[in-house]
Amino acid sequence: MPKRPPRRERLPRRAWRASAIAGLLLTGLAGCATPPPLATPPFPPVPPPRQEAMPKPPVSEQALLWQPGHWDWNGHGYDWIAGEWVPRDGHSNMWMEGYWKREQGAWIWVPGHWT
Repeated sequence: MPKRPPRRERLPRRAWRASAIAGLLLTGLAGCATPPPLATPPFPPVPPPRQEAMPKPPVSEQALLWQPGHWDWNGHGYDWIAGEWVPRDGHSNMWMEGYWKREQGAWIWVPGHWT
């Protein structure tokens, strides 16, 4: 007849089961925690760009680049800045629309610019 293991050998097995059950319960409860709310920006969303026709470039000795129309923040709302031909010098090929970014706990407006 097989000998029954001593009681002290069964205690670690019970402790393991109890910790496994506690771990599963805690894992299940972790999904119930509400994440902290995202900081709501204190400004209205940027409107979509307006559709505008690109006119023919003016006659110029300088190379020109079309700068698209874009929205700019004036401190109280958005102003539409119409597209225009600008000198190519000092500009890259990619236009970046204006956007809001959070920096050091404050929201700042980054105007449209060439990157």
